[in-house]
Amino acid sequence: MFITSAELAAEAGIRHAFFTREGGVSTGIYASLNGGLGSSDDPAAVRDNRARMARHLHVEPDQLVSVHQVHSPDVAVVTGPWQSEKPRADAMVSISQNVALGISTADCGPILFADSEARVIGAAHAGWKGAFGGVVGATVKEMEKLGARRERILAVLGPTISAAAYEVGPEFIERFKAENRTYSRFFTPSERAAHAMFDLPAFIRLKAQEAGIGRFVDLGLCTYGDERRFFSYRRTTHRGEPDYGRLISAITLD
Repeated sequence: MFITSAELAAEAGIRHAFFTREGGVSTGIYASLNGGLGSSDDPAAVRDNRARMARHLHVEPDQLVSVHQVHSPDVAVVTGPWQSEKPRADAMVSISQNVALGISTADCGPILFADSEARVIGAAHAGWKGAFGGVVGATVKEMEKLGARRERILAVLGPTISAAAYEVGPEFIERFKAENRTYSRFFTPSERAAHAMFDLPAFIRLKAQEAGIGRFVDLGLCTYGDERRFFSYRRTTHRGEPDYGRLISAITLD
């Protein structure tokens, strides 16, 4: 049902999980632990699935908090369950014990952050656009405002599409090279002319290093290649399926 990081598990007062697609009640293309509130799955099934996740994290179902993700560098500060509409953002930070920060992904990179000494946590959704736009650094800055120190922060990257499965076209490649010519190292030639395979996890690692994060861990799990455990937007697209489930990665203060 879930995967944990040994490094995060060793941090005092922190509870976390990278939930897989196993252990839920959804059926069909959403089988089975779909946590995607924005999916077209049966809303009752999604609520049941998220309640299961919340129980594992020792919080109430409404305390598993998510944002309206838009592939941005924007960060929301969470003090409790939202009292109105969810903010549009792609990361959250908190010092509150009554919430679990839950990021939704299906190929993009879910990153969980913790400074256990300062008791500051964070969670970010880092697809190529968010990583490129600075969501990692923005999350660190907001954690610092709450008392964290970047050199103490541990960040863990959960299940993410790997370079072996992430083919991109020439416009994508040129966008990165135009920003920084050294970004060419994140691309390797693919079988199609003018296309390449993009290493999103390695690019996220670079952004973590640039942000001065003390420790960065990549679990090395590919969403596309492990259908039993993970949902994948790209796999769904290749199959022509109408929708896809979402994985939830969450962190809370114990």
